Amino acid sequence: MSRLSPGDPLESYYGNAIERMSIEHKEKAMNRLGLNEPIYVQYGKWLKNSISGDFGISYKYKRDVKDVILDVYKNTAILGGLAYILTFILALFLGIYCSLHEDELIDRIITLIGNVTSCIPSFWISLMLILIFGVNLAILPTSGAYSIGMKDNFFDRVVHLILPLVVLILGHLWYYAYMVRNKILEEMREDYVLLAKVKGLNKIEIIYKHCLRNIAPSFITIMAISVPHILAGTYVVEKVFSYPGIGTLIFESAKYHDYNMLMILTIITGILVLISNMIAQVINIKLDPRMKYERGEIFEP
Repeated sequence: MSRLSPGDPLESYYGNAIERMSIEHKEKAMNRLGLNEPIYVQYGKWLKNSISGDFGISYKYKRDVKDVILDVYKNTAILGGLAYILTFILALFLGIYCSLHEDELIDRIITLIGNVTSCIPSFWISLMLILIFGVNLAILPTSGAYSIGMKDNFFDRVVHLILPLVVLILGHLWYYAYMVRNKILEEMREDYVLLAKVKGLNKIEIIYKHCLRNIAPSFITIMAISVPHILAGTYVVEKVFSYPGIGTLIFESAKYHDYNMLMILTIITGILVLISNMIAQVINIKLDPRMKYERGEIFEP
């Protein structure tokens, strides 16, 4: 599909020099990069080479694709990983808090604020934070993963992560917190909760001792299937904040027709989604062995 978009990959490789090249030189360049063959032939060769770990060169960076990815993947892992963990930790506690105060004023206020923030595009929030904290107050950096010459400075990296993390968390927090809130409230209306109340357990004890255990498989599943959701948000935020990561590479590879880079990054993203779903399935069976019985397997209590 990327081949159908307008543009010339030679321009990514040669830059402005492409304007001074003759038709003959362009043909030789296309032949050198393997771009003059039919698409199915090019893909067949790429697939054959990729099996042995050769994913080709990046037209934009003029380096091996693997080397370019290895330079930046840690940045995305740090940003996306922190956003993922913090989002679900905060969502769990926020969902529990709202369920404890169902239909009270504080619950309605949080619900209103959450609905508003979750509907605001992440790129707009990013621009507003850049304007406020980067331009007007000038207290936080607005681009990059670290300052020049400060690659190994832990504090400098943390400061650069603040704004991107805030945007990612705000964009996803209420979506999952609201799910947790509703799941807990559904459990609170079950018969076993009435029995627990008769035994003298208060609302907090019922939620922490019973409801959370029952919603755990659903929560784990939500965490697994949300990987592409949060990952996509990470990619957008990386581009807005000029954060050197996988997301920035994906946007650049699409923009500059860097086909080798775009294909391997798409495959990596797909693999992450598949792995996360398989891990979630294993964890769910450990948390709730009844799932084996539902799938037709023998369940031994």
